[in-house]
Amino acid sequence: MTAITTTDGPVIRISNFDPERDLSGSTTDTDSTVARVGSTGISAVEPLVTVTRGDQTAFYLQCSSERVAEVVSSVDETDDIAASDPDTVVDHQPDRTRFPSTRLPGLSTGVRGVLGACGWRRPTSPADHEAADGFNELDPRAVLAIGATLRGRGWGDLCHDDPLAETWKAVRGVDGEKVVVVNAHGNAADTLLLASAPFEVLEGAVAVAHTVDADQVVIYASADDEHAVWTVREAVKNYPDLTAEVDVVTGPAEYRAAEPTMAIEAIEGNHRLEARVNPPSLNEVGLHGQPALVHTPRTFAHLAVGLREGDVRDTRVVTVTGDVTSPATVEVPETETLDAVVDAVDITGEFKAAYVGGRFGGVSGDLDIGVGPEALADADLGTEGAVHVLTDDRCVVEFVGQRTQFAAEENCGRCVPCREGTTQLADLLRDVYDGEYNPDGIAELAEVMATSSICAFGVQAGRPARTAVTEFESEFKAHAKGQCPAGSCLETLET
Repeated sequence: MTAITTTDGPVIRISNFDPERDLSGSTTDTDSTVARVGSTGISAVEPLVTVTRGDQTAFYLQCSSERVAEVVSSVDETDDIAASDPDTVVDHQPDRTRFPSTRLPGLSTGVRGVLGACGWRRPTSPADHEAADGFNELDPRAVLAIGATLRGRGWGDLCHDDPLAETWKAVRGVDGEKVVVVNAHGNAADTLLLASAPFEVLEGAVAVAHTVDADQVVIYASADDEHAVWTVREAVKNYPDLTAEVDVVTGPAEYRAAEPTMAIEAIEGNHRLEARVNPPSLNEVGLHGQPALVHTPRTFAHLAVGLREGDVRDTRVVTVTGDVTSPATVEVPETETLDAVVDAVDITGEFKAAYVGGRFGGVSGDLDIGVGPEALADADLGTEGAVHVLTDDRCVVEFVGQRTQFAAEENCGRCVPCREGTTQLADLLRDVYDGEYNPDGIAELAEVMATSSICAFGVQAGRPARTAVTEFESEFKAHAKGQCPAGSCLETLET
Protein backbone atom coordinates (compact mmCIF):
# COMPACT_ATOMS: atom_id res chain seq x y z
CA MET A 1 0.00 0.00 0.00
CA THR A 2 1.31 3.43 -0.97
CA ALA A 3 1.09 6.38 1.41
CA ILE A 4 -1.58 8.84 0.31
CA THR A 5 0.77 11.73 1.03
CA THR A 6 3.01 10.63 -1.84
CA THR A 7 0.22 9.95 -4.33
CA ASP A 8 0.26 11.82 -7.63
CA GLY A 9 -2.84 13.82 -8.40
CA PRO A 10 -5.55 15.02 -6.02
CA VAL A 11 -6.22 13.13 -2.79
CA ILE A 12 -9.76 13.23 -1.44
CA ARG A 13 -10.13 12.44 2.25
CA ILE A 14 -13.47 11.75 3.88
CA SER A 15 -13.65 12.17 7.65
CA ASN A 16 -16.78 11.21 9.54
CA PHE A 17 -17.51 11.04 13.27
CA ASP A 18 -20.30 8.52 12.59
CA PRO A 19 -18.66 5.27 11.41
CA GLU A 20 -22.04 3.82 10.46
CA ARG A 21 -22.62 6.55 7.90
CA ASP A 22 -20.87 5.23 4.80
CA LEU A 23 -20.26 7.86 2.13
CA SER A 24 -18.01 5.68 -0.02
CA GLY A 25 -20.80 5.06 -2.52
CA SER A 26 -20.47 8.68 -3.58
CA THR A 27 -16.87 8.14 -4.68
CA THR A 28 -16.97 4.93 -6.70
CA ASP A 29 -16.63 6.52 -10.13
CA THR A 30 -13.53 8.70 -9.90
CA ASP A 31 -9.95 8.87 -11.10
CA SER A 32 -8.83 10.61 -7.92
CA THR A 33 -7.41 8.87 -4.86
CA VAL A 34 -10.16 8.66 -2.25
CA ALA A 35 -9.30 7.79 1.35
CA ARG A 36 -11.62 7.17 4.26
CA VAL A 37 -9.80 8.64 7.24
CA GLY A 38 -10.75 8.82 10.90
CA SER A 39 -12.65 11.58 12.62
CA THR A 40 -10.90 14.88 13.26
CA GLY A 41 -12.51 15.02 16.69
CA ILE A 42 -14.59 18.05 15.63
CA SER A 43 -17.96 16.52 14.87
CA ALA A 44 -19.53 19.88 13.94
CA VAL A 45 -17.59 20.00 10.66
CA GLU A 46 -18.16 16.37 9.69
CA PRO A 47 -18.70 14.64 7.38
CA LEU A 48 -15.65 16.57 6.23
CA VAL A 49 -14.16 16.28 2.76
CA THR A 50 -10.65 17.60 2.17
CA VAL A 51 -9.09 17.68 -1.28
CA THR A 52 -5.30 17.96 -1.42
CA ARG A 53 -3.02 18.60 -4.33
CA GLY A 54 0.61 19.39 -3.68
CA ASP A 55 0.82 22.23 -1.18
CA GLN A 56 -2.87 23.12 -0.95
CA THR A 57 -5.94 21.58 0.66
CA ALA A 58 -9.57 22.58 0.13
CA PHE A 59 -12.04 22.00 2.99
CA TYR A 60 -15.69 21.09 2.42
CA LEU A 61 -17.69 20.97 5.67
CA GLN A 62 -20.80 18.99 6.67
CA CYS A 63 -21.09 17.09 3.41
CA SER A 64 -24.08 14.96 2.51
CA SER A 65 -23.66 12.01 0.16
CA GLU A 66 -24.82 14.25 -2.68
CA ARG A 67 -22.32 16.93 -1.74
CA VAL A 68 -19.49 14.39 -1.62
CA ALA A 69 -20.40 13.20 -5.11
CA GLU A 70 -20.50 16.81 -6.32
CA VAL A 71 -17.03 17.58 -4.93
CA VAL A 72 -15.52 14.41 -6.40
CA SER A 73 -17.11 15.04 -9.79
CA SER A 74 -15.90 18.64 -9.91
CA VAL A 75 -12.34 17.63 -9.08
CA ASP A 76 -12.40 14.98 -11.81
CA GLU A 77 -13.84 17.33 -14.41
CA THR A 78 -11.74 20.43 -13.71
CA ASP A 79 -8.65 19.12 -11.92
CA ASP A 80 -9.26 22.03 -9.55
CA ILE A 81 -9.49 21.22 -5.82
CA ALA A 82 -11.52 24.41 -5.24
CA ALA A 83 -13.95 24.01 -8.12
CA SER A 84 -16.91 23.18 -5.90
CA ASP A 85 -16.88 26.28 -3.65
CA PRO A 86 -14.98 25.01 -0.58
CA ASP A 87 -15.34 26.57 2.88
CA THR A 88 -11.64 27.41 2.80
CA VAL A 89 -8.37 26.55 1.07
CA VAL A 90 -5.12 26.41 3.06
CA ASP A 91 -1.49 26.35 2.01
CA HIS A 92 0.99 23.93 3.57
CA GLN A 93 4.16 21.99 2.88
CA PRO A 94 3.86 19.34 0.13
CA ASP A 95 3.54 15.73 1.29
CA ARG A 96 2.22 16.92 4.65
CA THR A 97 1.63 14.00 7.03
CA ARG A 98 -0.28 15.89 9.73
CA PHE A 99 -3.65 17.63 9.61
CA PRO A 100 -3.01 21.19 8.36
CA SER A 101 -3.78 24.34 10.30
CA THR A 102 -6.94 26.20 9.37
CA ARG A 103 -9.03 29.02 10.77
CA LEU A 104 -12.28 27.10 10.48
CA PRO A 105 -14.33 26.97 13.71
CA GLY A 106 -13.31 24.08 15.94
CA LEU A 107 -10.46 23.04 13.70
CA SER A 108 -8.65 26.28 14.52
CA THR A 109 -8.50 25.49 18.24
CA GLY A 110 -5.14 24.47 19.65
CA VAL A 111 -2.56 22.39 17.82
CA ARG A 112 -2.40 19.09 15.96
CA GLY A 113 0.48 17.10 17.40
CA VAL A 114 -0.85 14.00 19.12
CA LEU A 115 -4.06 14.44 17.09
CA GLY A 116 -2.12 15.11 13.88
CA ALA A 117 -3.11 11.80 12.27
CA CYS A 118 -6.81 12.21 13.06
CA GLY A 119 -8.69 13.08 9.90
CA TRP A 120 -5.56 12.99 7.75
CA ARG A 121 -4.03 9.51 7.66
CA ARG A 122 -5.85 6.27 6.99
CA PRO A 123 -6.11 4.67 10.43
CA THR A 124 -5.13 1.15 9.38
CA SER A 125 -2.51 2.07 6.76
CA PRO A 126 1.04 1.37 7.91
CA ALA A 127 2.29 3.19 4.81
CA ASP A 128 0.64 6.43 5.93
CA HIS A 129 2.12 6.08 9.42
CA GLU A 130 5.57 5.23 8.09
CA ALA A 131 5.46 8.29 5.83
CA ALA A 132 4.96 10.33 9.01
CA ASP A 133 8.27 8.93 10.36
CA GLY A 134 6.50 6.17 12.24
CA PHE A 135 7.82 2.72 13.14
CA ASN A 136 11.20 4.00 14.29
CA GLU A 137 13.89 1.79 15.78
CA LEU A 138 13.09 0.87 19.37
CA ASP A 139 15.48 2.65 21.73
CA PRO A 140 14.90 2.09 25.48
CA ARG A 141 17.15 5.01 26.39
CA ALA A 142 15.06 7.38 24.29
CA VAL A 143 11.85 5.97 25.78
CA LEU A 144 13.09 6.53 29.33
CA ALA A 145 14.31 10.01 28.45
CA ILE A 146 10.85 10.98 27.19
CA GLY A 147 9.23 9.21 30.14
CA ALA A 148 11.21 11.31 32.59
CA THR A 149 8.98 14.30 31.83
CA LEU A 150 5.92 12.68 30.24
CA ARG A 151 3.07 12.30 32.72
CA GLY A 152 0.21 9.83 32.60
CA ARG A 153 -3.00 11.12 31.05
CA GLY A 154 -6.43 10.36 32.49
CA TRP A 155 -7.82 8.55 35.52
CA GLY A 156 -7.50 5.26 33.65
CA ASP A 157 -3.72 5.66 33.75
CA LEU A 158 -2.04 4.12 36.77
CA CYS A 159 0.51 6.96 36.70
CA HIS A 160 -2.17 9.65 36.42
CA ASP A 161 -0.39 13.04 36.32
CA ASP A 162 2.93 11.52 37.44
CA PRO A 163 6.15 11.13 35.39
CA LEU A 164 6.52 7.64 33.97
CA ALA A 165 10.20 6.76 33.70
CA GLU A 166 10.79 5.64 37.29
CA THR A 167 7.82 3.28 37.15
CA TRP A 168 9.09 1.83 33.87
CA LYS A 169 12.56 1.34 35.33
CA ALA A 170 11.13 -0.46 38.35
CA VAL A 171 9.11 -2.86 36.19
CA ARG A 172 12.07 -3.45 33.90
CA GLY A 173 14.09 -4.58 36.91
CA VAL A 174 11.59 -7.30 37.83
CA ASP A 175 12.29 -10.82 36.62
CA GLY A 176 9.63 -12.88 34.86
CA GLU A 177 6.77 -12.10 32.51
CA LYS A 178 5.30 -8.60 32.32
CA VAL A 179 2.47 -6.98 30.41
CA VAL A 180 1.70 -3.52 29.06
CA VAL A 181 -1.99 -2.57 29.16
CA VAL A 182 -3.53 0.14 26.97
CA ASN A 183 -6.56 1.27 28.97
CA ALA A 184 -8.81 2.84 26.34
CA HIS A 185 -12.03 2.46 28.31
CA GLY A 186 -14.40 5.31 28.96
CA ASN A 187 -12.71 8.44 27.61
CA ALA A 188 -13.77 10.05 24.32
CA ALA A 189 -10.25 11.23 23.45
CA ASP A 190 -8.84 7.74 23.99
CA THR A 191 -11.57 6.26 21.81
CA LEU A 192 -10.81 8.84 19.12
CA LEU A 193 -7.12 7.90 19.11
CA LEU A 194 -7.91 4.18 18.80
CA ALA A 195 -10.29 4.85 15.92
CA SER A 196 -8.36 7.58 14.07
CA ALA A 197 -4.70 7.16 15.04
CA PRO A 198 -4.21 3.59 16.30
CA PHE A 199 -0.61 3.33 15.10
CA GLU A 200 0.37 6.24 17.37
CA VAL A 201 -1.04 4.33 20.34
CA LEU A 202 0.41 0.99 19.27
CA GLU A 203 3.86 2.40 18.59
CA GLY A 204 4.00 3.96 22.05
CA ALA A 205 2.81 0.76 23.72
CA VAL A 206 5.26 -1.43 21.79
CA ALA A 207 8.10 0.94 22.68
CA VAL A 208 7.29 0.67 26.39
CA ALA A 209 6.95 -3.11 26.16
CA HIS A 210 10.39 -3.33 24.55
CA THR A 211 11.86 -1.03 27.18
CA VAL A 212 10.60 -3.04 30.17
CA ASP A 213 11.11 -6.46 28.51
CA ALA A 214 7.39 -7.23 28.33
CA ASP A 215 6.30 -9.83 25.79
CA GLN A 216 2.61 -8.91 25.79
CA VAL A 217 0.52 -5.82 25.09
CA VAL A 218 -3.20 -5.83 25.89
CA ILE A 219 -5.47 -3.18 24.42
CA TYR A 220 -8.57 -2.84 26.58
CA ALA A 221 -11.68 -0.95 25.49
CA SER A 222 -15.39 -0.76 26.18
CA ALA A 223 -17.54 -3.28 24.35
CA ASP A 224 -19.66 -0.33 23.20
CA ASP A 225 -16.79 1.22 21.22
CA GLU A 226 -17.20 -1.23 18.35
CA HIS A 227 -15.66 0.90 15.60
CA ALA A 228 -12.57 1.77 17.64
CA VAL A 229 -12.11 -1.88 18.58
CA TRP A 230 -12.44 -3.00 14.96
CA THR A 231 -10.00 -0.33 13.79
CA VAL A 232 -7.30 -1.10 16.31
CA ARG A 233 -7.60 -4.83 15.58
CA GLU A 234 -7.01 -4.11 11.89
CA ALA A 235 -4.06 -1.90 12.80
CA VAL A 236 -2.56 -4.71 14.88
CA LYS A 237 -2.86 -7.07 11.90
CA ASN A 238 -1.11 -4.53 9.68
CA TYR A 239 1.60 -3.50 12.14
CA PRO A 240 4.99 -4.44 10.65
CA ASP A 241 7.46 -6.55 12.63
CA LEU A 242 5.69 -6.54 15.99
CA THR A 243 8.10 -7.29 18.84
CA ALA A 244 5.34 -8.21 21.29
CA GLU A 245 2.13 -10.20 21.25
CA VAL A 246 -0.77 -7.74 21.03
CA ASP A 247 -4.29 -8.70 22.10
CA VAL A 248 -7.45 -6.60 22.00
CA VAL A 249 -9.92 -7.23 24.84
CA THR A 250 -13.27 -5.60 25.55
CA GLY A 251 -14.88 -5.00 28.91
CA PRO A 252 -18.34 -4.02 30.15
CA ALA A 253 -19.64 -0.57 29.24
CA GLU A 254 -19.60 0.58 32.85
CA TYR A 255 -17.86 3.68 34.17
CA ARG A 256 -15.99 1.89 36.93
CA ALA A 257 -14.53 -0.57 34.42
CA ALA A 258 -12.01 2.11 33.40
CA GLU A 259 -10.41 2.32 36.85
CA PRO A 260 -7.00 0.61 36.42
CA THR A 261 -7.43 -2.20 38.93
CA MET A 262 -10.98 -2.92 37.79
CA ALA A 263 -9.76 -2.83 34.20
CA ILE A 264 -7.37 -5.64 35.10
CA GLU A 265 -10.25 -7.53 36.71
CA ALA A 266 -12.26 -7.17 33.49
CA ILE A 267 -9.36 -8.32 31.30
CA GLU A 268 -9.00 -11.39 33.50
CA GLY A 269 -12.66 -12.17 32.81
CA ASN A 270 -14.10 -11.49 36.24
CA HIS A 271 -17.80 -10.65 36.05
CA ARG A 272 -17.92 -8.79 39.36
CA LEU A 273 -15.57 -5.84 39.13
CA GLU A 274 -14.04 -4.72 42.41
CA ALA A 275 -11.15 -2.36 43.02
CA ARG A 276 -7.94 -3.93 44.26
CA VAL A 277 -6.21 -2.81 47.42
CA ASN A 278 -2.93 -0.95 46.92
CA PRO A 279 -0.30 -2.10 47.89
CA PRO A 280 0.61 -4.21 46.09
CA SER A 281 0.55 -1.99 43.03
CA LEU A 282 -0.40 -3.32 39.62
CA ASN A 283 3.23 -2.63 38.73
CA GLU A 284 4.07 -5.43 41.16
CA VAL A 285 1.06 -7.76 40.97
CA GLY A 286 -1.10 -7.03 37.95
CA LEU A 287 -2.61 -9.13 35.18
CA HIS A 288 -2.74 -12.78 36.29
CA GLY A 289 -0.20 -11.89 38.95
CA GLN A 290 2.28 -10.45 36.45
CA PRO A 291 3.57 -6.89 36.78
CA ALA A 292 1.38 -4.67 34.59
CA LEU A 293 1.92 -1.15 33.29
CA VAL A 294 -1.46 0.48 32.72
CA HIS A 295 -1.56 3.65 30.61
CA THR A 296 -4.13 5.34 28.40
CA PRO A 297 -3.96 5.80 24.62
CA ARG A 298 -3.28 9.50 25.22
CA THR A 299 -0.19 8.61 27.21
CA PHE A 300 1.13 6.20 24.59
CA ALA A 301 0.37 8.58 21.72
CA HIS A 302 2.21 11.40 23.49
CA LEU A 303 5.16 9.05 23.88
CA ALA A 304 5.15 8.03 20.21
CA VAL A 305 5.04 11.64 19.03
CA GLY A 306 7.69 12.61 21.58
CA LEU A 307 10.04 9.89 20.34
CA ARG A 308 9.73 11.20 16.78
CA GLU A 309 10.18 14.83 17.74
CA GLY A 310 12.82 14.27 20.42
CA ASP A 311 10.84 15.95 23.19
CA VAL A 312 7.51 15.80 24.98
CA ARG A 313 4.72 17.99 23.68
CA ASP A 314 3.32 19.93 26.64
CA THR A 315 -0.22 19.61 25.37
CA ARG A 316 -3.46 18.17 26.66
CA VAL A 317 -6.14 16.43 24.64
CA VAL A 318 -9.52 17.56 25.96
CA THR A 319 -13.10 16.69 24.98
CA VAL A 320 -15.87 19.28 25.35
CA THR A 321 -19.46 18.08 25.78
CA GLY A 322 -22.63 19.18 27.55
CA ASP A 323 -24.85 22.06 26.49
CA VAL A 324 -23.15 22.44 23.11
CA THR A 325 -24.37 21.94 19.56
CA SER A 326 -21.72 19.28 18.88
CA PRO A 327 -18.96 17.78 21.04
CA ALA A 328 -15.33 18.37 20.17
CA THR A 329 -11.97 16.84 21.04
CA VAL A 330 -9.06 19.26 20.78
CA GLU A 331 -5.37 19.42 21.67
CA VAL A 332 -4.14 22.56 23.41
CA PRO A 333 -0.87 23.62 25.08
CA GLU A 334 -0.86 23.30 28.86
CA THR A 335 -0.37 27.06 29.01
CA GLU A 336 -3.82 27.58 27.50
CA THR A 337 -6.95 28.06 29.58
CA LEU A 338 -10.30 26.31 29.71
CA ASP A 339 -11.69 29.29 27.83
CA ALA A 340 -9.62 28.33 24.78
CA VAL A 341 -10.95 24.78 24.97
CA VAL A 342 -14.58 25.84 25.19
CA ASP A 343 -14.03 28.14 22.19
CA ALA A 344 -13.95 24.97 20.07
CA VAL A 345 -17.72 24.50 20.44
CA ASP A 346 -20.93 26.47 20.07
CA ILE A 347 -22.75 26.72 23.39
CA THR A 348 -26.53 26.36 23.21
CA GLY A 349 -27.23 29.16 25.70
CA GLU A 350 -25.59 31.53 28.15
CA PHE A 351 -22.54 29.98 29.80
CA LYS A 352 -22.97 29.24 33.49
CA ALA A 353 -20.34 26.73 34.54
CA ALA A 354 -17.87 24.13 33.38
CA TYR A 355 -17.80 20.70 34.91
CA VAL A 356 -14.15 19.78 34.52
CA GLY A 357 -12.52 16.39 34.86
CA GLY A 358 -14.85 13.64 33.73
CA ARG A 359 -17.74 11.95 35.51
CA PHE A 360 -16.54 13.09 38.93
CA GLY A 361 -15.01 16.40 37.94
CA GLY A 362 -15.24 19.74 39.66
CA VAL A 363 -17.55 22.67 39.00
CA SER A 364 -16.22 26.09 38.07
CA GLY A 365 -17.86 29.26 36.87
CA ASP A 366 -14.45 30.55 35.79
CA LEU A 367 -12.84 29.51 32.51
CA ASP A 368 -9.64 31.48 33.12
CA ILE A 369 -7.90 28.38 34.50
CA GLY A 370 -5.01 26.59 32.84
CA VAL A 371 -5.53 23.12 31.39
CA GLY A 372 -2.30 21.77 32.90
CA PRO A 373 -2.63 19.37 35.85
CA GLU A 374 -1.20 21.76 38.44
CA ALA A 375 -3.58 24.59 37.55
CA LEU A 376 -6.57 22.26 37.50
CA ALA A 377 -5.62 20.64 40.81
CA ASP A 378 -5.17 24.06 42.43
CA ALA A 379 -8.73 24.88 41.35
CA ASP A 380 -9.99 21.52 42.71
CA LEU A 381 -10.89 20.39 39.20
CA GLY A 382 -10.21 17.04 37.54
CA THR A 383 -7.51 16.24 35.00
CA GLU A 384 -9.36 13.58 33.02
CA GLY A 385 -9.36 15.70 29.88
CA ALA A 386 -13.09 16.34 29.79
CA VAL A 387 -15.11 19.55 30.05
CA HIS A 388 -18.91 19.45 30.34
CA VAL A 389 -20.49 22.84 29.66
CA LEU A 390 -23.55 23.96 31.63
CA THR A 391 -25.75 26.83 30.47
CA ASP A 392 -27.73 29.20 32.68
CA ASP A 393 -30.90 27.11 32.46
CA ARG A 394 -29.16 24.18 34.14
CA CYS A 395 -29.42 23.64 37.88
CA VAL A 396 -26.06 22.93 39.53
CA VAL A 397 -27.70 21.31 42.56
CA GLU A 398 -29.63 18.91 40.36
CA PHE A 399 -26.59 18.20 38.18
CA VAL A 400 -24.19 17.28 40.98
CA GLY A 401 -26.97 15.39 42.72
CA GLN A 402 -27.33 13.17 39.67
CA ARG A 403 -23.56 12.58 39.53
CA THR A 404 -23.47 11.72 43.22
CA GLN A 405 -26.44 9.37 42.91
CA PHE A 406 -24.64 7.68 40.02
CA ALA A 407 -21.63 7.15 42.29
CA ALA A 408 -23.85 5.66 44.98
CA GLU A 409 -25.40 3.21 42.52
CA GLU A 410 -22.35 2.31 40.43
CA ASN A 411 -19.49 1.97 42.92
CA CYS A 412 -18.01 -1.50 43.30
CA GLY A 413 -18.86 -1.77 47.01
CA ARG A 414 -15.37 -2.93 48.02
CA CYS A 415 -14.50 -0.17 50.50
CA VAL A 416 -16.67 1.47 53.15
CA PRO A 417 -15.64 5.11 52.52
CA CYS A 418 -16.86 4.91 48.94
CA ARG A 419 -19.80 2.55 49.40
CA GLU A 420 -21.29 4.30 52.41
CA GLY A 421 -19.88 7.74 51.67
CA THR A 422 -21.53 8.08 48.27
CA THR A 423 -24.87 6.97 49.71
CA GLN A 424 -24.67 9.41 52.60
CA LEU A 425 -23.54 12.21 50.31
CA ALA A 426 -26.48 11.59 47.98
CA ASP A 427 -28.77 11.76 51.02
CA LEU A 428 -27.25 15.07 52.13
CA LEU A 429 -27.86 16.54 48.68
CA ARG A 430 -31.42 15.22 48.66
CA ASP A 431 -31.98 16.83 52.07
CA VAL A 432 -31.37 20.23 50.50
CA TYR A 433 -34.70 19.89 48.70
CA ASP A 434 -36.33 19.27 52.09
CA GLY A 435 -34.92 22.50 53.49
CA GLU A 436 -31.84 21.05 55.21
CA TYR A 437 -28.56 22.39 53.83
CA ASN A 438 -25.46 21.14 55.66
CA PRO A 439 -22.34 22.48 53.88
CA ASP A 440 -19.97 21.37 56.64
CA GLY A 441 -21.35 17.84 56.51
CA ILE A 442 -20.95 17.73 52.72
CA ALA A 443 -17.36 19.00 52.92
CA GLU A 444 -16.39 16.63 55.73
CA LEU A 445 -17.86 13.57 54.02
CA ALA A 446 -16.22 14.43 50.70
CA GLU A 447 -12.88 14.80 52.48
CA VAL A 448 -13.20 11.41 54.18
CA MET A 449 -13.96 9.77 50.84
CA ALA A 450 -11.04 11.52 49.15
CA THR A 451 -8.50 10.51 51.79
CA SER A 452 -9.56 6.96 52.62
CA SER A 453 -11.13 5.32 49.54
CA ILE A 454 -8.98 2.62 47.95
CA CYS A 455 -9.35 3.71 44.32
CA ALA A 456 -9.88 6.81 42.21
CA PHE A 457 -13.63 6.21 41.97
CA GLY A 458 -14.18 6.91 45.66
CA VAL A 459 -11.41 9.49 45.89
CA GLN A 460 -13.06 11.61 43.20
CA ALA A 461 -16.75 10.90 43.79
CA GLY A 462 -17.15 13.66 46.38
CA ARG A 463 -15.60 16.37 44.24
CA PRO A 464 -18.75 17.39 42.29
CA ALA A 465 -20.65 18.23 45.48
CA ARG A 466 -17.63 19.75 47.23
CA THR A 467 -16.81 22.15 44.41
CA ALA A 468 -20.44 22.99 43.68
CA VAL A 469 -20.98 24.08 47.28
CA THR A 470 -17.91 26.29 47.03
CA GLU A 471 -18.74 27.82 43.64
CA PHE A 472 -22.54 27.98 43.75
CA GLU A 473 -23.52 28.02 47.41
CA SER A 474 -26.25 30.55 46.74
CA GLU A 475 -28.08 27.94 44.65
CA PHE A 476 -27.97 25.43 47.50
CA LYS A 477 -29.34 28.01 49.93
CA ALA A 478 -32.08 28.91 47.47
CA HIS A 479 -33.10 25.27 47.09
CA ALA A 480 -33.25 24.88 50.86
CA LYS A 481 -35.82 27.70 50.75
CA GLY A 482 -37.81 25.96 48.03
CA GLN A 483 -36.47 27.96 45.10
CA CYS A 484 -34.51 26.90 42.01
CA PRO A 485 -32.77 29.89 40.38
CA ALA A 486 -32.52 28.00 37.08
CA GLY A 487 -36.17 27.01 37.19
CA SER A 488 -35.45 23.38 36.32
CA CYS A 489 -36.20 21.74 39.68
CA LEU A 490 -39.75 22.98 40.18
CA GLU A 491 -41.36 19.53 40.14
CA THR A 492 -38.80 18.22 42.62
CA LEU A 493 -39.29 21.20 44.93
CA GLU A 494 -43.08 20.89 44.82
CA THR A 495 -43.17 17.20 45.80
